[in-house]
Amino acid sequence: MPELPEVETTRRGIEPHLRGRRVLEFRVHEPRLRWPVARTLPAELRGQRILSVGRRAKYLLIGSSAGP
Repeated sequence: MPELPEVETTRRGIEPHLRGRRVLEFRVHEPRLRWPVARTLPAELRGQRILSVGRRAKYLLIGSSAGP
C-alpha cells in the first residue's frame, strides 16, 4: 500500500493552523461516513481545544481536549 503522501501533506499543512485552537463551530455535512457521526458531536466539540492532528491511512485524526 502506498504511503498516501497527499494525506500526509494535508496533515502537515493544516496542523499549525489547528493545534492549540478552540472549536467555535462544527458542522457535519455527511453523517454517513465509515461509522455514523453522532448527532451530539457538534455540541460536544464546541469550545474544546485541538491538541493534535494525525492520520491513519487516508483518514485525518483530530485530537481534542474532549478525547481523541
